[in-house]
Amino acid sequence: MEYPNLDYIKKLAGDDISFENKFISILKDEFPLEKSEYSSVLKAGKTDETALIVHKLKHKLNILGLENAYRLAVTYEEDLKKGDTKLKDQFSTILETIESYLKTL
Repeated sequence: MEYPNLDYIKKLAGDDISFENKFISILKDEFPLEKSEYSSVLKAGKTDETALIVHKLKHKLNILGLENAYRLAVTYEEDLKKGDTKLKDQFSTILETIESYLKTL
């Protein structure tokens, strides 16, 4: 299992700690809202809308160094467009891992 990390953000920020902190702050603000929206829309059975949210979330997976999770999100997004939710449990586990990680920052 892979774990979130800040390697990409640190590389992007270089020595600019202020930028790094701002980037992390944005993640911490946006992620819980997007995760909640994802859960609500999925629960309502709106797979097309869920796919749009997964599309937004998958970029955060990449930013947090979760390459395998990103690939799963790409597949899940395409599946959702076809009404297929079979990857929802795996994706939810990834979201929970990220949520826990962000709370440690």
